[in-house]
Formats: sequence, C-alpha cells, structure tokens
Amino acid sequence: MTDTTELDAEDRKIVTLARSARARNGVPEGAAVRDETGRTYVAGTVALESLKLSALQTAVAMAVASGATSLEAAAVVSAAETPSDDDRAAVRDLGGPDTPVLLAGPDGTLRVRVTAGRSGRVTAGRTDVRRRGERGRVTARPSGRLTAGRS
Repeated sequence: MTDTTELDAEDRKIVTLARSARARNGVPEGAAVRDETGRTYVAGTVALESLKLSALQTAVAMAVASGATSLEAAAVVSAAETPSDDDRAAVRDLGGPDTPVLLAGPDGTLRVRVTAGRSGRVTAGRTDVRRRGERGRVTARPSGRLTAGRS
C-alpha cells in the first residue's frame, strides 16, 4: 500500500513513477525527477560491467540529456534508509541545494524528505569536501562538526 498522504499530488506522482520503474525493471532502486517545466524523467538502477549508476543518478542524467536546466523535486524508491550522498550530489548539481529529495520504501511509504544539501560532508570522522562553496571553504573540527570560513 502506498502511504504518501503527506505529499502533494505532484510529489505523489514522482514517488509512484519511481516505484513502478523499480518493480517493472526488477532493479534495486527506481527514481523519478521533475524538471522546472513539470516534465518527469523515470529510471532504474544501471548495473553494467562498464557503467554503474544509481536510479536517481540515471534519472538526473536523463533530465540533463533532454535539456532540463533545473529540478523541482526528486524521488527514489529503495530499501535504503537515507538517500546516498552521491544521489543528493547529482540532484544538487542540476537543481541546487534546496531541491527536495524524497526517499520511499519499496511499498511506497515515504521514509525521508531531505534537501539536496551543500557539497561538503563529514562521514565517519573525516572530511570529504567535494568543492569549494560560494561562501568560502568548509572544514571539519576533530569533533566532526563542520565550520565554514572565508577563503
């Protein structure tokens, strides 16, 4: 049963499309994104010997290849507990840091709603800064807290 009652109709649509892509293709993840004009792009996980992309990365690539210049929202259906940093980065690259990323379980139940976020991240006590932000550099203190400074 799909429980997406806390989503508006457009977000329910992309969760439903992502869920159907996952089921139809028998892949670990299904994803859908909505661009700035309201067009949707739906994809499943790509797992070729020479190319491996998550479903959300594939959907973002399809949007870019079709001429989208921004994203309004993204959804992924997966057994995961949270959207991966790589998935959020792909959404952020096209849609910006405030783009909502919805994660639903295989049954369609919304688990997490996050934004694509900023480019720096701290994992397991180490810093992995992907790129310098517009407002300066991002560093991590030994406590693992991020601090921003002017460069």
